[in-house]
Amino acid sequence: MRPHSNVALASLSLALGFLLSAPGSPLSASDTVPSDHSDSTGVLMITDFTADTTDLDWYVQNDNVMGGRSKGGFNIEPGVLIFAGSTNTNGGGFSSIRTRPFKADLSSYKGIRLRVKGDGRRYTWQLQTNARYQRFRVSYWADFETTDGEWITVNIPFADFFPQVRGFKLPGPELDTTDISELGLYIYDKKDGAFELRLDSIEAY
Repeated sequence: MRPHSNVALASLSLALGFLLSAPGSPLSASDTVPSDHSDSTGVLMITDFTADTTDLDWYVQNDNVMGGRSKGGFNIEPGVLIFAGSTNTNGGGFSSIRTRPFKADLSSYKGIRLRVKGDGRRYTWQLQTNARYQRFRVSYWADFETTDGEWITVNIPFADFFPQVRGFKLPGPELDTTDISELGLYIYDKKDGAFELRLDSIEAY
Protein backbone atom coordinates (compact mmCIF):
# COMPACT_ATOMS: atom_id res chain seq x y z
CA MET A 1 0.00 0.00 0.00
CA ARG A 2 1.27 3.45 -0.85
CA PRO A 3 0.54 6.06 1.85
CA HIS A 4 -0.53 9.39 0.41
CA SER A 5 1.72 12.30 1.30
CA ASN A 6 0.39 15.15 3.38
CA VAL A 7 0.84 17.47 0.42
CA ALA A 8 -1.19 15.26 -1.88
CA LEU A 9 -3.88 14.63 0.69
CA ALA A 10 -4.10 18.31 1.59
CA SER A 11 -5.70 18.97 -1.77
CA LEU A 12 -8.59 16.79 -0.64
CA SER A 13 -9.22 18.56 2.67
CA LEU A 14 -11.75 21.06 1.33
CA ALA A 15 -13.54 18.32 -0.56
CA LEU A 16 -13.95 16.34 2.64
CA GLY A 17 -15.93 19.21 4.08
CA PHE A 18 -18.35 18.96 1.19
CA LEU A 19 -18.57 15.21 1.61
CA LEU A 20 -19.60 15.67 5.21
CA SER A 21 -22.54 17.77 4.09
CA ALA A 22 -23.57 15.58 1.16
CA PRO A 23 -27.33 15.14 0.65
CA GLY A 24 -29.01 12.70 2.98
CA SER A 25 -29.59 9.11 2.00
CA PRO A 26 -32.98 7.75 1.04
CA LEU A 27 -31.91 4.72 3.06
CA SER A 28 -32.97 4.70 6.70
CA ALA A 29 -30.63 4.10 9.62
CA SER A 30 -31.91 0.55 9.85
CA ASP A 31 -30.91 -0.42 6.31
CA THR A 32 -28.31 -3.14 6.62
CA VAL A 33 -26.09 -5.14 4.34
CA PRO A 34 -26.72 -8.73 5.48
CA SER A 35 -23.71 -10.13 7.34
CA ASP A 36 -24.99 -13.68 7.79
CA HIS A 37 -25.28 -14.75 4.16
CA SER A 38 -21.78 -16.09 3.54
CA ASP A 39 -21.40 -18.86 1.01
CA SER A 40 -19.74 -22.20 1.71
CA THR A 41 -16.29 -20.63 1.33
CA GLY A 42 -16.99 -17.97 3.96
CA VAL A 43 -17.33 -15.15 1.43
CA LEU A 44 -20.06 -12.53 1.78
CA MET A 45 -21.42 -11.06 -1.43
CA ILE A 46 -22.07 -7.38 -0.76
CA THR A 47 -23.19 -6.60 -4.30
CA ASP A 48 -22.72 -7.91 -7.82
CA PHE A 49 -24.87 -5.15 -9.35
CA THR A 50 -27.81 -7.40 -10.04
CA ALA A 51 -31.33 -7.25 -8.68
CA ASP A 52 -30.51 -10.12 -6.33
CA THR A 53 -28.04 -8.10 -4.24
CA THR A 54 -28.14 -4.86 -2.29
CA ASP A 55 -28.56 -1.56 -4.12
CA LEU A 56 -26.00 0.65 -2.35
CA ASP A 57 -27.22 3.88 -3.98
CA TRP A 58 -23.98 5.30 -5.39
CA TYR A 59 -23.33 8.97 -6.07
CA VAL A 60 -20.48 10.97 -7.64
CA GLN A 61 -18.01 13.25 -5.84
CA ASN A 62 -15.35 14.87 -8.06
CA ASP A 63 -12.73 17.50 -7.38
CA ASN A 64 -14.95 20.25 -8.76
CA VAL A 65 -16.17 20.73 -5.17
CA MET A 66 -12.79 22.40 -4.57
CA GLY A 67 -12.37 24.05 -7.94
CA GLY A 68 -10.76 21.08 -9.69
CA ARG A 69 -11.23 20.09 -13.31
CA SER A 70 -11.50 16.31 -13.22
CA LYS A 71 -14.56 14.62 -14.66
CA GLY A 72 -15.98 11.30 -13.69
CA GLY A 73 -19.14 9.32 -13.22
CA PHE A 74 -20.57 5.85 -13.30
CA ASN A 75 -23.09 3.70 -15.10
CA ILE A 76 -24.57 0.48 -13.79
CA GLU A 77 -25.38 -2.22 -16.30
CA PRO A 78 -26.67 -5.66 -15.33
CA GLY A 79 -23.78 -7.26 -13.46
CA VAL A 80 -21.23 -4.43 -13.69
CA LEU A 81 -20.58 -0.87 -12.54
CA ILE A 82 -18.49 1.24 -14.94
CA PHE A 83 -16.54 4.08 -13.30
CA ALA A 84 -15.03 6.35 -15.97
CA GLY A 85 -13.90 9.88 -16.73
CA SER A 86 -10.74 11.94 -16.90
CA THR A 87 -8.48 13.30 -14.15
CA ASN A 88 -6.79 16.69 -14.24
CA THR A 89 -4.07 17.36 -11.67
CA ASN A 90 -4.36 21.12 -12.20
CA GLY A 91 -6.71 21.19 -9.24
CA GLY A 92 -7.74 18.37 -6.94
CA GLY A 93 -6.85 15.61 -9.38
CA PHE A 94 -9.42 13.07 -8.24
CA SER A 95 -12.74 11.54 -9.12
CA SER A 96 -14.79 9.31 -6.86
CA ILE A 97 -18.04 7.51 -6.31
CA ARG A 98 -19.47 6.72 -2.90
CA THR A 99 -22.44 4.92 -1.40
CA ARG A 100 -25.11 6.44 0.73
CA PRO A 101 -24.95 5.40 4.40
CA PHE A 102 -25.86 1.86 5.41
CA LYS A 103 -24.92 -0.60 8.15
CA ALA A 104 -22.63 -3.62 7.88
CA ASP A 105 -20.83 -5.71 10.49
CA LEU A 106 -17.88 -7.27 8.65
CA SER A 107 -15.94 -8.32 11.75
CA SER A 108 -16.15 -12.00 10.73
CA TYR A 109 -14.09 -11.29 7.59
CA LYS A 110 -10.49 -10.39 6.76
CA GLY A 111 -10.95 -7.83 4.02
CA ILE A 112 -12.68 -6.58 0.89
CA ARG A 113 -12.51 -8.51 -2.40
CA LEU A 114 -13.12 -6.75 -5.70
CA ARG A 115 -13.45 -8.21 -9.19
CA VAL A 116 -12.31 -5.48 -11.58
CA LYS A 117 -11.16 -4.78 -15.11
CA GLY A 118 -9.01 -1.67 -15.14
CA ASP A 119 -6.66 0.35 -17.25
CA GLY A 120 -3.33 -0.08 -15.48
CA ARG A 121 -3.86 2.89 -13.16
CA ARG A 122 -3.91 2.89 -9.37
CA TYR A 123 -7.26 3.23 -7.59
CA THR A 124 -8.23 3.69 -3.96
CA TRP A 125 -10.93 1.86 -2.03
CA GLN A 126 -12.56 3.66 0.86
CA LEU A 127 -14.37 2.43 3.94
CA GLN A 128 -16.11 4.69 6.41
CA THR A 129 -17.47 4.17 9.90
CA ASN A 130 -18.84 6.57 12.50
CA ALA A 131 -15.31 7.28 13.75
CA ARG A 132 -14.50 10.96 14.10
CA TYR A 133 -11.48 13.16 14.47
CA GLN A 134 -12.60 16.36 16.13
CA ARG A 135 -15.76 17.25 14.17
CA PHE A 136 -14.81 15.36 11.00
CA ARG A 137 -15.60 11.80 10.06
CA VAL A 138 -12.57 9.62 9.47
CA SER A 139 -12.14 7.84 6.13
CA TYR A 140 -10.09 4.66 5.72
CA TRP A 141 -8.18 4.28 2.45
CA ALA A 142 -6.24 1.50 0.73
CA ASP A 143 -4.74 1.60 -2.77
CA PHE A 144 -4.87 -1.18 -5.33
CA GLU A 145 -3.32 -1.62 -8.75
CA THR A 146 -5.06 -2.70 -11.94
CA THR A 147 -3.92 -4.51 -15.07
CA ASP A 148 -4.78 -2.84 -18.35
CA GLY A 149 -7.72 -4.59 -20.00
CA GLU A 150 -7.71 -7.70 -17.82
CA TRP A 151 -10.18 -8.94 -15.23
CA ILE A 152 -8.44 -9.48 -11.91
CA THR A 153 -9.47 -10.27 -8.35
CA VAL A 154 -8.18 -7.78 -5.78
CA ASN A 155 -8.03 -8.72 -2.10
CA ILE A 156 -7.61 -5.75 0.25
CA PRO A 157 -7.06 -6.81 3.88
CA PHE A 158 -8.72 -4.61 6.46
CA ALA A 159 -5.25 -4.21 8.00
CA ASP A 160 -4.17 -2.25 4.88
CA PHE A 161 -6.68 0.55 5.40
CA PHE A 162 -5.25 3.67 7.00
CA PRO A 163 -7.25 6.47 8.65
CA GLN A 164 -7.12 9.97 7.20
CA VAL A 165 -9.06 13.18 7.52
CA ARG A 166 -8.68 16.78 6.40
CA GLY A 167 -5.69 15.89 4.25
CA PHE A 168 -3.66 14.11 6.92
CA LYS A 169 -2.94 10.49 7.66
CA LEU A 170 -3.83 9.75 11.27
CA PRO A 171 -2.27 7.36 13.80
CA GLY A 172 -5.78 6.14 14.63
CA PRO A 173 -8.44 5.16 15.36
CA GLU A 174 -8.15 1.69 13.90
CA LEU A 175 -10.84 0.57 11.50
CA ASP A 176 -13.84 -0.82 13.37
CA THR A 177 -15.15 -3.51 11.05
CA THR A 178 -18.31 -3.93 13.12
CA ASP A 179 -19.38 -0.44 12.07
CA ILE A 180 -18.96 -0.11 8.28
CA SER A 181 -21.30 2.58 7.01
CA GLU A 182 -20.08 3.64 3.55
CA LEU A 183 -17.98 2.39 0.64
CA GLY A 184 -16.12 4.48 -1.88
CA LEU A 185 -13.99 4.17 -5.01
CA TYR A 186 -11.43 6.85 -5.91
CA ILE A 187 -8.93 7.50 -8.62
CA TYR A 188 -6.29 9.77 -7.10
CA ASP A 189 -2.96 8.67 -8.55
CA LYS A 190 -1.54 12.11 -9.44
CA LYS A 191 -1.88 11.45 -13.17
CA ASP A 192 -3.76 13.25 -15.92
CA GLY A 193 -5.94 11.51 -18.46
CA ALA A 194 -8.81 9.19 -19.12
CA PHE A 195 -9.65 6.32 -16.78
CA GLU A 196 -12.09 3.44 -16.77
CA LEU A 197 -12.64 0.76 -14.18
CA ARG A 198 -15.26 -1.97 -14.49
CA LEU A 199 -16.38 -3.34 -11.14
CA ASP A 200 -18.02 -6.75 -11.30
CA SER A 201 -18.54 -7.48 -7.62
CA ILE A 202 -17.76 -6.42 -4.05
CA GLU A 203 -17.35 -9.13 -1.41
CA ALA A 204 -16.06 -9.53 2.11
CA TYR A 205 -13.71 -12.50 2.44
